[in-house]
Amino acid sequence: MERPGIPLHTNGSENGIRCQVAKRKIPGGARSDAGRGARGAFLGLMKTCGKLGVPFWDYLGSRLNVTDAPVIAPLPNIVRQCANPA
Repeated sequence: MERPGIPLHTNGSENGIRCQVAKRKIPGGARSDAGRGARGAFLGLMKTCGKLGVPFWDYLGSRLNVTDAPVIAPLPNIVRQCANPA
């Protein structure tokens, strides 16, 4: 009660991995360790982009230097900006 910014439950953490658990249960998912790792990495990127309000496909296009993709800063820089607003 002394820190109202800290939630009293862990639902936010559980919701963060819910899509990965659901995807893992679907037959025909990744068949290799590398595939499972890649899926986990991309789901993590999608969730982080969503929480920061950054369109995932725009972010991915920026990282891969796709022609006409908007320039988006690296996620660690965006996280720092959100944590320390000026």
